[in-house]
Amino acid sequence: MRTLAIGLIVLVLVAGIIYVATTARAAPQKVALQTLVTGLADPVYVTHAGDRSGRLFVVDQAGVIRIIKDGRRLSRPFLDIRNRVVSGGEMGLLSVAFHPQYERNGRFFLNYSANRGGLKTIIAEYRVSSNPDVAETDERVLLEIAQPYPNHNGGLNKFGPDGMLYIGMGDGGSARDPHNNGQRLDTLLGKMLRIDVDGGTPYRVPPDNPFVNRAGARGEIWAFGVRNPWRFSFDRANGRLFVGDVGQNAWEEIDLVEKGGNYGWRIMEGAHCHNPQTGCDMSGLALPIAEYRTSQGCSVTGGYVYRGTRIRDLAGRYVFGDYCGGQVWVLTERAGRFRMTLLMNTSHRISSFGEDEAGELYVVDHSGDVYRLVGR
Repeated sequence: MRTLAIGLIVLVLVAGIIYVATTARAAPQKVALQTLVTGLADPVYVTHAGDRSGRLFVVDQAGVIRIIKDGRRLSRPFLDIRNRVVSGGEMGLLSVAFHPQYERNGRFFLNYSANRGGLKTIIAEYRVSSNPDVAETDERVLLEIAQPYPNHNGGLNKFGPDGMLYIGMGDGGSARDPHNNGQRLDTLLGKMLRIDVDGGTPYRVPPDNPFVNRAGARGEIWAFGVRNPWRFSFDRANGRLFVGDVGQNAWEEIDLVEKGGNYGWRIMEGAHCHNPQTGCDMSGLALPIAEYRTSQGCSVTGGYVYRGTRIRDLAGRYVFGDYCGGQVWVLTERAGRFRMTLLMNTSHRISSFGEDEAGELYVVDHSGDVYRLVGR
């Protein structure tokens, strides 16, 4: 099991505020993982519908969404689109986002990989049927984004507190961003996107997006310079956007993403020069609030600021992990500084964290299980 180095300190400047991310020895373990469901195929995400039902929805990478209701997995899938999905590696059905008014309108939005005249990321709308535990299979496609390679697809759709749909898009893959997509504003690859699913057909570009009036730029872009923002979340208390951005082969990072920000890739990997390897121009770049070497893990999995009520010690702390190493860390913020502390080591392939309606957190093991984070 990989362990954390002691005393690594990173000073970064974000929006005029100095942040400090430190790694330290493991804190006393005050949390545990309680098994919620086992025997799934290849789960990559868990979330709730915001409809006061208490249900959880688990996304299997192959193209199936299953419901956990009253603590047990329903035998009938909520949705099965395996016939539409290309699955394997980093491709597949990668997330679901329920509309903020889902209880009233029954709309939800998928992010999946498909082969439609080439590999593409599909952002599509679906609706629930008259049975609340079963969805219709008809879809309305909002976006088809061509993928030059089968990796770095991003994968998460999530509604922000403003009611807009945010989409994390990777740089398109291969290695080291050969097309410099992260820094180009004429492509949706290597970006955080923001669209209005209620204001147009197939969607509307919000007029307050930062690059709407810039010649040659895609208006959907909210922020850029990311490599593979696999998982991100909004803090329920203040709306801040935390993004886990998967690194190349040296650094994994957590970013605090703001409107119009440039998060450095491929110029930077974490808070370090990447292309060029020395003497890079860091002007105008927003660097991570936390990072760790790939010797401690190989693929960061972004999590959530804990806003539940059952684990008092985690209140207001950002919980995240690593897919390869199985570690779970917390970021604690004090006076604008973030301290990174190891919460627990696990043997799990942490593909995602999840949050229920009450703000309690879950851990998804890509090997087939979902766990609830509980106090000890």
